[in-house]
Amino acid sequence: MPANRRVPLRKCTGCNEMKPKQELVRVVKSPEGEVSLDLTGKKPGRGAYVCRNAECLAKARKAKRFEKAFACAIPDEVFDRMEGELKNGG
Repeated sequence: MPANRRVPLRKCTGCNEMKPKQELVRVVKSPEGEVSLDLTGKKPGRGAYVCRNAECLAKARKAKRFEKAFACAIPDEVFDRMEGELKNGG
């Protein structure tokens, strides 16, 4: 990778730190309204980013940051599933 190429940065919704996009996991709200982890970063829809650890996901959940980012309520089951996916695949 050339040295003059900029690294895309995104803000973690949990810790509010700017980090390289590769270090974060994208959470996406699909056009149908379904919220899920996007481990590929290619799913269509509105995205928000979170660090690859359960603490940041918990912080974002507690502060309702995904609800604010996506302007919708997110059921607990969705957070539980995302937490499980992070622990397994993230």
